[in-house]
Amino acid sequence: MWQAEVRVDLEAIRENVAQLRAGTSAELMAVVKADGYGHGMVPAARAALEAGANWLGVCTLDEALALRQAGITAPVLAWLLAPGLPLYEGVAADIDLSAASVDQLAEIVSAGQRAGRVARVHLKIDTGLARGGATPDDWPALVEAAAKAQADGVAEVVGVWSHFVYADSPGHPTIDRQLALFHEGLAFAETYGVRPRYRHLANSAATLTRPDTHFDLVRPGLAIYGLSPVAGETHGLRPAMTARARVTLTKRVPAGTGVSYGHTYTTERDTNLAVVPLGYADGVPRHASNCGPVQLAGQVRTIAGRVCMDQIVLDCGDDPVAPGDVATLFGSGANGEPTADDWAEAVGTINYEIVTRFGGVRVPRVYEGESR
Repeated sequence: MWQAEVRVDLEAIRENVAQLRAGTSAELMAVVKADGYGHGMVPAARAALEAGANWLGVCTLDEALALRQAGITAPVLAWLLAPGLPLYEGVAADIDLSAASVDQLAEIVSAGQRAGRVARVHLKIDTGLARGGATPDDWPALVEAAAKAQADGVAEVVGVWSHFVYADSPGHPTIDRQLALFHEGLAFAETYGVRPRYRHLANSAATLTRPDTHFDLVRPGLAIYGLSPVAGETHGLRPAMTARARVTLTKRVPAGTGVSYGHTYTTERDTNLAVVPLGYADGVPRHASNCGPVQLAGQVRTIAGRVCMDQIVLDCGDDPVAPGDVATLFGSGANGEPTADDWAEAVGTINYEIVTRFGGVRVPRVYEGESR
């Protein structure tokens, strides 16, 4: 018998990837960083590959190596690399690495020499996010160094890429500006003979709304898990995650009873309270105090009082509730339960944050549709 769980529908991931794949002529990189956005990196990766994904994308070297250790042989790109990491392990494992500076490129080249292999590199240009990537001023030096490394046979420039600022707001002027800068960066690289097989720019939002940004490879992340990055539009995607728990205790209390820490909630009438064993240590945002929606006994209710480390309380009025009843925090919405979008709206965040919070040590993931 289970107490709390995160259920992940792998068939939903397959369906979402198949839909995204059908909507583009480009190859598809399924982004499975952050433990598959909370869904489990390895099971999500396998489901995505079964549905037609060509690549996998992660942030860290450790994530990429974990995919290889799980027996996954598909192309993998890792892009968030601090100085001093054992990048030679990545090169030896046939992992593509991203370079955004001359120093970073030099470190990747050295790693390849140590591994005895030609390092596969994706050069990243900053087209406006001001985060990762070489600025337009630094781009020429990076391209020149990469062209030399390629001519020397110590590196292969497999890709050139960038990342959008505002693709989740279709029509925003930054999208076209970034696209123009990306074209300029590619044109400059070509003057040095750098003609990568893969040019990639489109994240989930651009994959769904801007086919002119698809180039050779698209990189959906959130969308493969069935969540839309564009507010108010589902694009036919099916959410894969459900977070739920079984009520541990119910009690009848009188009107005027203060509930949970600080008594920020007080009952207005005699009522039934239900204790649900999920708290902020499990992924429930503390900001959900007095506002987070939970479905229990056929009704969507609001968390009563503060979210605790291990539990929340629901005010159920006169509705009959009992220990063992299932409380669903969020799911696909198909059965009237709240969705990750509903939670994001309630607590003032984004659906990305909601799903990546769940599935930790104390709340096991249960997978549906693990094999076809």
